[in-house]
Amino acid sequence: MAADKNKHVETTELSVEEKLKILYELQTIDSKVDDIKTLRGELPLEVQDLEDEIEGLETRIANLHKEVEEIEGIAVRKKQEIKDAENHIKKYEEQQSNVRNNREFDSLSKELEYQKLEIELCEKRIREFTQQAKEKKQTIEQAKALLDERSIDLKNKKAELDDIISETQKEEDELNRRSEAYAEMIEPRIYTAYKRIRTNARNGLAVVTVKRDACGGCFNKIPPQRQLDIKIRKKIIVCEYCGRILVDDGFSGDNVE
Repeated sequence: MAADKNKHVETTELSVEEKLKILYELQTIDSKVDDIKTLRGELPLEVQDLEDEIEGLETRIANLHKEVEEIEGIAVRKKQEIKDAENHIKKYEEQQSNVRNNREFDSLSKELEYQKLEIELCEKRIREFTQQAKEKKQTIEQAKALLDERSIDLKNKKAELDDIISETQKEEDELNRRSEAYAEMIEPRIYTAYKRIRTNARNGLAVVTVKRDACGGCFNKIPPQRQLDIKIRKKIIVCEYCGRILVDDGFSGDNVE
């Protein structure tokens, strides 16, 4: 029963035994795909983690640059305030030379004192901003160094992953093609159930054989009468413990193709 030749066959024409054979073969193919993905190990996750970390570092560096620009901008404004205060001082000192009474002199003296205090405060703030900018620039350099390291790690991990994928991609594509072909041979509700069981089951096993009177998935004992029903292949039976689809061990010698 070739998968490609039977794509056009109506699913209602298939017997339960044929459906079970298709499900068993589908599981065999999908398990091979799982094995190929296992070869990649944690590499896909490691690559994703590195990409996320690099994105975070780039965002952090960009934000730090923005903060440095804002701090340096404030420092520039403070320097301008110092120049303005110095101009005011010069003007007030000239006015003091032409005062007509002590009250005017005292008033100008207070203005001079205020402007000098403003200059001291601005100079203090400039020193603080300069130190903040220096520290943030150091943090930027550290983040850039870490970014360079992570970028190299990502390049190496991607190369390693690409090598593994290139070695197995052709086989995986062929297996996926066959899996899709078999999936089209059974009604959607059965395939949906198969996918759901496979997603929830350990090792992705949705269809298992009965071995030594036990479920091949959870290893719980299967009652004799149920084993007989499974061997007859007249209905789809699932394990009452784990919910996997059960087939008799004879399927391991059959070939759907």
